[in-house]
Amino acid sequence: MPAAKRVLQPNDCPVLYRAWERAGLSVIRPAGAVTTILIVGLCASGCSLGRGDAFAKMRPEDFTGSIHAVPAGRPSPTDSDLAFARTAASDVLTKGDKDSSQPWENPDTGARGSVTPLAQAYSDEDGRTCRDFLASYVNGKIESWLQGAACRTKRGRWEIHTLKPWKQS
Repeated sequence: MPAAKRVLQPNDCPVLYRAWERAGLSVIRPAGAVTTILIVGLCASGCSLGRGDAFAKMRPEDFTGSIHAVPAGRPSPTDSDLAFARTAASDVLTKGDKDSSQPWENPDTGARGSVTPLAQAYSDEDGRTCRDFLASYVNGKIESWLQGAACRTKRGRWEIHTLKPWKQS
């Protein structure tokens, strides 16, 4: 008789017992194995139960202040970051190149970015020549964009009069 038929016959219990024995479970028997599994499961599930008083509680005087709280939302550029971005904007607008960008970096904060003019120059109400630009801001893993506008003074320098977070329209 082929081995496949012998395994599937219901009166052939010794074959199943031999498989149980090969797995090393012949000593425990099926009822003992089930009981062991239940006991181990119940003991392990006790690890997920907690008591409110089982853990250490921190009192206000336990805080050292070594880790500073991070304000909610995106951190905005510091005044010194904006000063570096404004200088880069003035430089790139002075060059007057159509498709140029000017990188900037603040060594004190690690912030960096670049400034790129957006469109052709236009005249404002006072007759000054003005131009819009977009500045990138990168500090660590934080990236954002700033939009700005600058106008040329009578002396020929570009004066930044607007620099704020970019809002897509």
